[in-house]
Amino acid sequence: MPRFVQMTRLAPESVRDAEVRRAMGRQWLKKVKISCPEVKWIAHYAILGPYDFMDIYEAPTVEVAHKVSLISRAEGAVTAENWQALPYDQFLELLEEVEP
Repeated sequence: MPRFVQMTRLAPESVRDAEVRRAMGRQWLKKVKISCPEVKWIAHYAILGPYDFMDIYEAPTVEVAHKVSLISRAEGAVTAENWQALPYDQFLELLEEVEP
């Protein structure tokens, strides 16, 4: 199944209170699980830098990945970028196929 990385930035006021943030996160995850039950979550990280969170997940289609992004923005994300990712070993296999 295709793998995606979602980079999310939240409004500053949504990360000031841990209990509020926890409730927002639960609500977001509930909506994603209902709308996209086929998504398989691999990891969820709070990160430093221009984004607040990074999620790694598998989705059967790019359309399902779009749904995850749309739900994220509807639930308070200022931005939600989703990138398709390829495991490194699969990348090397492709490279071998195109080598001269």
